[in-house]
Amino acid sequence: MKLGNLEIEGIPLFLAPMEDVTYKSFRWMCKKFGADVMYTEFISSETLIRNIKKTKEKMKLFDFDRPVAIQIYGHNIDSMVHAAKVAEEAGPDFIDINFGCPMKKIVRHGAGAAMLKDLSKMQQMTAEIVKAVQLPVTAKTRLGWTEGDKPVMEAALRLQDAGVAALAIHGRTREQLYNGSADWTLIGEVKNNPKIKIPIIGNGDITSARKAKKYLDETGVDALMIGRGAIGRPWLFKEVKHFLEKGELLPSPSVAEVVEVLREQMEMNFEWRDNEYAGILMMRRHFAKYFPGLPNFRELKIKLLRAETRIEVDEILNKIVDIYGSYQLEYNDEVV
Repeated sequence: MKLGNLEIEGIPLFLAPMEDVTYKSFRWMCKKFGADVMYTEFISSETLIRNIKKTKEKMKLFDFDRPVAIQIYGHNIDSMVHAAKVAEEAGPDFIDINFGCPMKKIVRHGAGAAMLKDLSKMQQMTAEIVKAVQLPVTAKTRLGWTEGDKPVMEAALRLQDAGVAALAIHGRTREQLYNGSADWTLIGEVKNNPKIKIPIIGNGDITSARKAKKYLDETGVDALMIGRGAIGRPWLFKEVKHFLEKGELLPSPSVAEVVEVLREQMEMNFEWRDNEYAGILMMRRHFAKYFPGLPNFRELKIKLLRAETRIEVDEILNKIVDIYGSYQLEYNDEVV
């Protein structure tokens, strides 16, 4: 697969950009387990051009990230062009435009998935950004706004005409948010439209190796993007790659192995943030996902989610290993 001058072998696995999730330590864990391409958390063009410290921190990239994109969003074309230039100076391998975020705080300002309601503006914004930077520009979008309004094919053709190097499509509408099932039918139709010449990246509900292969076989997309399925399961990238290459499933990790992964991610937070409590807060969304299906686990899970110090977390993790260490995690990996 080619992204401008970038050549990525095989069927690349992308880690989807997710707010308050795809920060340094989580990107590191996913890369360690086989993710090929990284994204930053999405970044507001307005806060970026105002030089807000927290926003600038989101753009900090690391050697292990590469290839990596900085993803930006906004509704004002001039601000987005300015933000793309600022992002380019941070040294990513490409720049991604968010035309897919369904969150109310984003779409009410006309950004993210709201751009699907104004395809002319989406195309103009993209074309202006492509002209303004030297790096490849990609985009990520959804099928449409509602079940009855799915203009993804027209959007893909317009974005291709605007000069994007690749397009990622999440198989839901904005109305669905993250509910229901992702529909890969339209993703496949976009990919297999003879007018489409750019790589198409499929995204949505890749929560197992079997599902990844099913969607790939059905659509022929150039790459797969994994998002929420990797939260609490960063080794999903390894599982998918192994299944695609060997046709066999890897065994699920034991609880003891999972705790080691979790500790590594948390220690990186402590090192990066230089603040123990902040490092723990960043882990809470992950704590909630790392131990699916353990019997009689509710009390320990609550304690883990309420822990405020490293000592507390360590004690709870030690107890989890003592009780469940050899227990092999079970996932709902059914393919519908």
